[in-house]
Amino acid sequence: MTEGYEEVLAPNLYYDRHFKMDAVKILPGEYYVSARELLMVTVLGSCVCACVRDRLSGIGGINHFMLPDDKREEEERFGRSMRYGDYAMEILINQLIKLGARRKHLEAKVFGGGNVLTGFKSNMVGERNARFVLEYLATEGIPVVAKDLLGNNPRKVYFFPDSGRVLVKRLRSLHNDTIIERELTYRQRLRQSRVEGEIELFS
Repeated sequence: MTEGYEEVLAPNLYYDRHFKMDAVKILPGEYYVSARELLMVTVLGSCVCACVRDRLSGIGGINHFMLPDDKREEEERFGRSMRYGDYAMEILINQLIKLGARRKHLEAKVFGGGNVLTGFKSNMVGERNARFVLEYLATEGIPVVAKDLLGNNPRKVYFFPDSGRVLVKRLRSLHNDTIIERELTYRQRLRQSRVEGEIELFS
């Protein structure tokens, strides 16, 4: 907790010269919540992010996850992780409430789930992620006030939690290599790595 304002997992804080404000970059498996004016930025391929905020107080946060849930056998699990959507959503909502958000005032905007991992088309990773996040929010009674899901393009998402504004830029295939490589590497790590405790930090 930083001065009572933020819970931090994503470590990539910087000053955005274009928007002239403090910003944080969210990578796969990370989240960030804040009660102050702050820009939250992430780039999505088949991953999904949920931008959730208290519409009255402006307390808001974002996550970025790759898989809907952990389907491994119980004895193979070493802990819960932000890599999976069920935990990523749970921790995001809990941390927002910890900062002072009221559950009854929460609203969400969701993005991603693009079909960009050509090597994993049969798994329909993006479609599973998109379906999961909508079903999860419906079950929790949190209204989805905007969404941009599925399709074939990666997206860059700019979330301004204090106002609820979101800007989405669809990226052309010419610039997809870095995003695809990041998600393929991340997916490989998800399948191979052990989870030490409840939260993982990615460099």
